[in-house]
Amino acid sequence: MLGSHGPSVSAIGLGCMGMSDFYGGADEARSVATIHRALDRGLNFLDTADMYGPFTNERLVGRAIRGRRDQVVLATKFGNMRSEDGAFLGISGRPDYVREACDASLERLGVDVIDLYYQHRVDDKTPIEDTVGAMAELVAAGKVKYLGLSEAAPETIRRAHAVHPITALQTEYSLWTRDPEAGLLDTTRTLGIGFVAYSPLGRGFLTGRFRSLDDLAADDWRRNNPRFQGDNLRKNLDLVARVEAVARRKGCTPAQLAIAWLLSRGNDIVPIPGSTRPERVEENAAAVDISLSSQEIAELDAVGADVAGERYPEGGMRTVNR
Repeated sequence: MLGSHGPSVSAIGLGCMGMSDFYGGADEARSVATIHRALDRGLNFLDTADMYGPFTNERLVGRAIRGRRDQVVLATKFGNMRSEDGAFLGISGRPDYVREACDASLERLGVDVIDLYYQHRVDDKTPIEDTVGAMAELVAAGKVKYLGLSEAAPETIRRAHAVHPITALQTEYSLWTRDPEAGLLDTTRTLGIGFVAYSPLGRGFLTGRFRSLDDLAADDWRRNNPRFQGDNLRKNLDLVARVEAVARRKGCTPAQLAIAWLLSRGNDIVPIPGSTRPERVEENAAAVDISLSSQEIAELDAVGADVAGERYPEGGMRTVNR
C-alpha cells in the first residue's frame, strides 16, 4: 500500500527517465521491451515526468503500456518547465499551469486518468496551498487519482496534506543519500504518506559500473554531478568498494544489495531504480528476495557517512527540500 490510503504497488517500481534523457543515448525499442519485462515480472509502478525528454518520455511510456493499462500504476510529474529544445524555464506551481500540464500529460500518455500526480519541485513563489488546491480539483474532475510531492520539506508537506491528502513523497534516498532520515521520514510516517525513493542506486554509481568520467557518454548529465568528479569520485569509489565487498559475501550484485538495504528501511519505502535494459529489471527485481542481517545493515549504514560531494550542482540543490 502506497501510504495509508493509496494504491497497492509492487515493492520495486521502474524509473523511466533514463530511457529518454540525461544519461546519454536512447533506444526506444529496448526501452519498450524493458517496460514490458517489468510488467511481466509484476513491477507495476512506472514513473515518468513531463520534463523528461522533454515530453518524449511520457509518449514512450504511453506507447509501452497501450493495451496493458490495467496492469500499471502510472505516476507522472509537473512543475519543472522546459521548452521543446530542452532549455530549463523555471519551476511553476501556479494553478493555471497545474491544469494545463495535467491535460498535456494525459494526451501524451494516451490515458484518461493519471494514478499518481506529483509536483516535481516546489514553486517557492506560489503558496503550496494554491498548488495542491488546483491538484485537488484534478482529482475531483476524475483526471487524477492520487496526489504526490517531490523533494518537499516537512513543513511544506504538512501544509499540503492539510489541503488534500498526499499519497506519496518522492525524494532521493539511497545508501549514499541519507538526507530523508533527518526528519523527512518521520513526517511522512506521521501523516501516513508513502515514500518513493528515486535514484536508489546513486545514479548507477553504487552498481560499480563507473570508475571514471570516461565511463559516461559525452552528453551524460552525471559528468556535471559533484559526486562523480575529482577527489569526490576517488573517495566515493572507496565507498563502492565497501558495498561490493558485502555483496560478494552475500552472493548478490551491488545493485541488489543497495535496493535490499532500502527495502529493509520500512514497508512504506518503494525504490524506483531506473533501467533501460530488460536484464537489469530482472536483476533489480530479485532484490526483494534478499534478507539482510542486523550486522550487514549496520555495515551498510556506515557507508553513507563517508559520501563526498553534494547530490546536485549548486543550482539543483536550491530546488530541493523546500
